[in-house]
Amino acid sequence: MEALLASVLISFLTTFLLTPRIIEFLSVAQIVAVDLHKKDRPKRPASGGICVGAGILVGILFYVGVQTFSPALSSSGFQESSIELLAVISSILIVTLSGLLDDLNVKTKAMQTKDGINVKVGFPQWVKPLLTLPAAVPLMVISAGRTTMALPFIGVVNFGDLYPLLIIPIGFVAASNMVNMLGGFNGLEAGMGVIYTLSLGLYALITWLVRKNTGGIQAAVLLLTACAALLAFLRYNWYPAKILAGDSLTYLLGSLVAAGVIIGDMQRAGLIVMLPFIIEFVLKARSKFRASSLGKLRDDGKLDPPYGRKIYSWTHALMNLDKLRERDVAIALIFIQVVFAALPFLGI
Repeated sequence: MEALLASVLISFLTTFLLTPRIIEFLSVAQIVAVDLHKKDRPKRPASGGICVGAGILVGILFYVGVQTFSPALSSSGFQESSIELLAVISSILIVTLSGLLDDLNVKTKAMQTKDGINVKVGFPQWVKPLLTLPAAVPLMVISAGRTTMALPFIGVVNFGDLYPLLIIPIGFVAASNMVNMLGGFNGLEAGMGVIYTLSLGLYALITWLVRKNTGGIQAAVLLLTACAALLAFLRYNWYPAKILAGDSLTYLLGSLVAAGVIIGDMQRAGLIVMLPFIIEFVLKARSKFRASSLGKLRDDGKLDPPYGRKIYSWTHALMNLDKLRERDVAIALIFIQVVFAALPFLGI
């Protein structure tokens, strides 16, 4: 347990100390994007996934190092193989690179349509799943997780070789791209990420302690170090943001959840906690994935819903309830995520 707590602290400090330097580097390199909900439309450093990914990598590597060289520092129950965590590290590196490529493609490009709706210009929608697919390969080749799943109305099904070859890549790509659909507000991606990684991390730890779930401790290490890194990043990403999340962070967050759910064997909890993003996927599907989550900025700083009474996103529903500012939308969605994040604990 001491190794886990130390990893969480190291992850937080790494991201907290590195982010200002990464902000400076991205600014000099002109890896920036337009902050679309501000009157003057300032350009801010993008690609926050680099900051969060660095903290997670250092935290996980510290944990693996302790398990390898100083097993006496942790109880015998924490001495499972670290192969799954090392595979996750590979996935993190791949997906962060993929997101960075998308951020570089967007760069300073952003526009408003003739009716005032904010949009980003980046890779075509069909390309985005292909960017995240390679990150699933490390988990596929080690056949991470268990091949059996409990399905509603069906019961327990053993997928055998179809699990690593089909279920893992589908789940990985779906999670990465669903998280990518809900964002564009200062602090929103990182704020919601803090909640669902904390929820799933604690769930994994509790189920490991109670049920001795073999992958629970690895999932707890992954998700709780991610939560710590996101909390540190939020210091710089909260309104008014000094750095934007970018696709490198949203892809990273989706892949983290998918990896944690797979190695922790907690698919049910993962689906419940991530229901806000599943709902967002359904809403966006109604527009054939053409709708933007962003609002129409008024002169007083408040946001109008971009499509009137038509709801194609959680953000549209919130902006239809009242005239909210950017920070209000982010806070409301974070509280919605808190509600869903609490639900799995009712069934432990």
